[in-house]
Amino acid sequence: MIDPKVSGNLSRMAFGHATSQIIYAAVRLGVPEALADGPLATGELARAVDCDPDGLTRLVRALTVLGLLDEAAPGRFALAEPGRLLCAGHPRSIRASVLLLGDPVTWRAWGALTEGVRTGGAAFDQAHGRPLFDHLADDPELSGLFNAAMGEGTGWTAREVPRAYDFTGARTVVDIGGGNGTLLAAVLRSAPDARGVLFDSAQGSAAAAETFRAAGLAPDRWSIEAGDFFQAVPRGDVLLVKGILHDWDDERCAALLRNCRTAIAPDGRLLVVEPVLPDRLDAQEAAGVVMSDIAMLVYTGGRERSRAEFRALLADGGFRLLDVTRRLATTPVRILVAAPD
Repeated sequence: MIDPKVSGNLSRMAFGHATSQIIYAAVRLGVPEALADGPLATGELARAVDCDPDGLTRLVRALTVLGLLDEAAPGRFALAEPGRLLCAGHPRSIRASVLLLGDPVTWRAWGALTEGVRTGGAAFDQAHGRPLFDHLADDPELSGLFNAAMGEGTGWTAREVPRAYDFTGARTVVDIGGGNGTLLAAVLRSAPDARGVLFDSAQGSAAAAETFRAAGLAPDRWSIEAGDFFQAVPRGDVLLVKGILHDWDDERCAALLRNCRTAIAPDGRLLVVEPVLPDRLDAQEAAGVVMSDIAMLVYTGGRERSRAEFRALLADGGFRLLDVTRRLATTPVRILVAAPD
């Protein structure tokens, strides 16, 4: 006889799509922001977010059983601590990530996972007829949301990277595909004698200058260059590649790495900041990286890689793997340290 706990857990997993859309709807309607200053009765909340009172009450009940809201008094609701992460101003906000995951474009891509698995190709391409990054180039609103979500994810690891790797002595740090500059800003704060170059598309790096200014970095310590990292990358003695290789197949990754090999100083270091698949699966240890691997199959057709796969990939690009750090904080991310071969 099947343990009811087992069937209950499976049921919760199967209905995960409903949970995701409940949270997306709450963020899209502005429920967390409306409750940020204190509890409201459902009628007051409905007026604040311009919703039907009955429909909103049903959503609020669902958010409460999910642990994102608390019923402070009968019919009066407040943000629970986890719910505060859905507000834009929270230092560990996941608001943009929730909006990206729940967006109809993304939602449709996940609906094509079966075909992605069947063919081995990106589910996004199956759903939309073209690659994710081509779609983003024609959709400024979704592109901005994508960049904001990537910035949230980088914020979680940016504080940890300078703790895990000593940037003392670095002269020019180049952050390849560095987005809004969150990671490079953290690195430059930890290495006051270093200068930084953020390299990304013009669209991807649009918010970087503001990030550097907000971090208090002098204008002569940073610059922003736009370009295509499959063509060439700026020169430096420390090259950062965070969350880039897992977007692409081995052939494209090797092309990028060869460009890094051309640009890096002879005594330089390449830092690849990505999840690393464990040699043996452990449900708790491997959950984050395995789910990220499935997400790569959906979005880009890329993949997460094991230490051995990274070593081979780096060798293809002209580097030798020197070290792999422990996981950064509670993330599945590690730093792979490589030197030019």
